[in-house]
Amino acid sequence: MEIKEDAIRKQRHFKDLPTPYLQALIRCAHLQTFAAHDFVFKLGGKAEAFYLIQSGTVAIEMFSSQRGSVRIQTLHEGDLLGWSWLYPPYKWHFDAQALEESQILVFDAKAFLEQCETDHEMGYLIQRRFGQMMVERLQATRLQLLDFYGDQK
Repeated sequence: MEIKEDAIRKQRHFKDLPTPYLQALIRCAHLQTFAAHDFVFKLGGKAEAFYLIQSGTVAIEMFSSQRGSVRIQTLHEGDLLGWSWLYPPYKWHFDAQALEESQILVFDAKAFLEQCETDHEMGYLIQRRFGQMMVERLQATRLQLLDFYGDQK
């Protein structure tokens, strides 16, 4: 199945990327279907991809020995998933599980990083955009931890 530029351009972090950078993303992508309850990735697994949800819902979760699986954030169509591919040790820090059947663009991180090595401007722009996503994820985690433990003043 051919991946259209619009499928990536709709994502808010990618919407104003120059066309050659969008085409670089397309070259590294394939569409994959995840059934409800399938894991997109699991804590500690190799982070070799990043994801763009086309349809469906994915939960980012962490495990607590006292509470079991705790949802950190719920992602929907148009959301990016995964940043651990950017930094050593290239391992997932959370679980990501499809809550319903989900169509997800899967990007080969190694292939994309190789392209970023040859085009540093593209690498810089992508790094900034994923940095913004990481801040949002960390804020969601912080809010979840506040709810989890309460205000311990």
